[in-house]
Amino acid sequence: MDRSLTAMIQEAMPLTALLGFEAVAGGPDSVVLRGSWAEERCTAGGVLHGGYLMALADSAAATLAFLNLPEGATTSTIEAKTNFVAGAREGSVTARASLVHKGRTTIVVQTDVTDDAGRLVSRTLQTQAVLERSGG
Repeated sequence: MDRSLTAMIQEAMPLTALLGFEAVAGGPDSVVLRGSWAEERCTAGGVLHGGYLMALADSAAATLAFLNLPEGATTSTIEAKTNFVAGAREGSVTARASLVHKGRTTIVVQTDVTDDAGRLVSRTLQTQAVLERSGG
């Protein structure tokens, strides 16, 4: 676990602390976050809730976008599409965010969430806006 990156993410996005997300690794090419199965994070049948998986993927993608921003800019998710392909019923889930496009006004990220066996649980493709801070 990368404690420094985890602290940065949890400070910037307090929901990540509430949901128990931890950073495994991160840099301008990819970010890896981990979450874990817990009964209170599930839907029917003990399956990890899709909202939890989407929050994990969004947090990984936002972190990757942040690491690719120009000086003084910030980011916000403006579009995300998730395909759920398998249920996670135990253990942990790992989100690997990879850079698809780094533009002047948008950053596109693909995030695959896998279970402990390496099985694909979900895939998210999202667009992050590059928001320049105005002086004033």
